[in-house]
Amino acid sequence: PRRDELRAHLDQHGIGSGIYYPLPLHLQDCFKDYGYGEGDLPVAEQLSSEVLSLPMYPELGAERRQRVIDAVRSFHA
Repeated sequence: PRRDELRAHLDQHGIGSGIYYPLPLHLQDCFKDYGYGEGDLPVAEQLSSEVLSLPMYPELGAERRQRVIDAVRSFHA
């Protein structure tokens, strides 16, 4: 996964991004009473290290959407 590299690339292009769950929910202190530990939910653990949230909201205009698309494409070129 190259999430951190992509995030830095987007930042260089003035595009914000977010990482909302760097620690999977089942490993957070507030959920420890459920008894899940590391390795119990491997997909959630994998996704927590890979998912990057891109700008996406109703008011995002066509020009800004294209900037996001172009930046992601240039990263993968």
